[in-house]
Amino acid sequence: MAQLFFKYGAMNSGKSIEILKVAHNYEEQDKPVLLFTSGLDTRDEVGYVSSRIGIKRKALSIFEETDIFEVVKSYHEKPYCVLIDEAQFLHKHHVLQLAKIVDELNIPVMGFGLKNDFQNELFEGSKYLLLYADKIEEMKTICWFCQKKAVMNLRIDENGNPIYTGEQIHIGGNDTYYPVCRKCHANPPL
Repeated sequence: MAQLFFKYGAMNSGKSIEILKVAHNYEEQDKPVLLFTSGLDTRDEVGYVSSRIGIKRKALSIFEETDIFEVVKSYHEKPYCVLIDEAQFLHKHHVLQLAKIVDELNIPVMGFGLKNDFQNELFEGSKYLLLYADKIEEMKTICWFCQKKAVMNLRIDENGNPIYTGEQIHIGGNDTYYPVCRKCHANPPL
């Protein structure tokens, strides 16, 4: 029976490498997958899932108007799994489409993304995946500054100073965000 999965973690927890690994494992057994990512993610190029360790792969881009259910339903062959990177950037209607893929097309869907932003607020996509997912799994990493588990993302400016206000979505990597524990988020030892 197909299920909707949400795998979340702080920055640097290995979400993108994990989704690429899952895709590879299916395809190595001649089981096609559909790989999606947010059209907002421009770190490498739009329409690519890329890991910090240097592996990248083409993916279908999701924009606000994208109907993921219709894309999957009309695809030339039924995929064995639908994989979504940067799932935090989804909108509620996208998450409902993912649930519909599971419930009506009987195809498992795995979403990977951040749970919370730099202000420790839920992203829209994460909020609804937490509400609708059949299975939720935390992907763990350690704090940039200490040995505790990272549960938050600290945004920094070009001088390395912490930022606690601003737009929720600001695309960046290690130059912009650090995975941190709760204590180091409040008082980063910069």
